[in-house]
Amino acid sequence: MKNQEICEFGKVVFQDEITELLSIAQNLGDEFAHAVTLLHEITGKVVVVGIGKSAHIANKMVATFNSTGTKSQFLHAAEAIHGDLGLLDKEDVVICVSKSGNSQEIKDLAPILKKNASALIAMTGNLESDLAKHADVILNISVSKEACPNNLAPTSSTTAQLVMGDALAVALMRWNHFGSDDFAKFHPGGALGKRLLWSVEDVMDTFQRPFVNPNSTVFEVIDSLTSGRNGITVVLEESEILGVITDGDLRRMLQKHKEYQHLLAKDMLTAHPKIVYKDEKAVDAFHKLRDFNIGQLVVVNRDEQYFGILDLHALIKHGIEI
Repeated sequence: MKNQEICEFGKVVFQDEITELLSIAQNLGDEFAHAVTLLHEITGKVVVVGIGKSAHIANKMVATFNSTGTKSQFLHAAEAIHGDLGLLDKEDVVICVSKSGNSQEIKDLAPILKKNASALIAMTGNLESDLAKHADVILNISVSKEACPNNLAPTSSTTAQLVMGDALAVALMRWNHFGSDDFAKFHPGGALGKRLLWSVEDVMDTFQRPFVNPNSTVFEVIDSLTSGRNGITVVLEESEILGVITDGDLRRMLQKHKEYQHLLAKDMLTAHPKIVYKDEKAVDAFHKLRDFNIGQLVVVNRDEQYFGILDLHALIKHGIEI
C-alpha cells in the first residue's frame, strides 16, 4: 500500500469525525446550558459513569474537571452495582456516558443514579434509551456513522463524548472565571505551574549574598567574587545598593590599570544595576534577563533592601524558561 493511500485513509477519518462534531455543535441548546448550570451550582461533586470505551472517556472527563476546578470522581458502571455506589452522595451530580444508553449495566443503574444523586445528566446517542428516560438532562451526542469503515468500532461516537466533556469543562471555567493562575494551583509540579506560581525567592540560592563596601580593596573584591558562584558582588553603603562588580568589570579594570593595588570597589562598580523583587514571579525575572541580555539580577525586598543574586542558570535548572 502506498504512503499517499494510507494518508488518505487517515484524512477521511479526520473529516468524518469533524463532520459529526460540527453537527452536534450546531444543535447545542438549552439542554447543554441546563447541564452546565447544574454543574455550576453543585454542592457536592461530579460523578462520571461509564462502561467499555465510554469508561475511558469518563476517566478523561474526570481528569479535566479536576484540573479545572470542578471536583469529580469516576464510577465504573459494572462496579457501581456491586458496592461502589457508596461513593455517591445526595449532593452529587451524575454524568452517565453511554452511546446506546441501553447496555444492561446502564439500564440497571440509571434509576438508582436518578434516586441517589441531585441530578442525572445523560450523555447518549439514543434519546429513547432507558438512560435518557431517567435523566434530568440529555446531552445528545448521536452520530450518523462511525469513522470505522465497518461502522462498528467506537470512533466518531467516542470523539463526540470526549468533546462534549471538554465543552462542559470549558464552559464551567469561563463561568467561574477560572484563569491561568487557578490552573497552575492544580499543576504545581509541572512546567506550567512553575512558570505561573514560583517566585524569585523559590528558585534563587538564598545563602549566596556576596557584597563589599565602597572602600573595599581590590583583593577584598576578588575574595567576594570568588566566594560566590555567580561571578558578581554587590557594593553596599550601609543598606544602600551603589552598584555591582562582575568578573568582567574586574578584568577590564585590571587591563586598564598597570598598578591596581590602590583600586577600591567604588572605582570598579557599575551603578544602577538591574534589580528584581524577591516576591516577583520567576518567569518575569527570566524575561528581564532575556530582554536585557544579562546573566544575573540583584534581588531586593519591597523595602529595596539587598536580598541576594538571581542567576540565569538557577532559572533554567528549575525549568523556568520560555
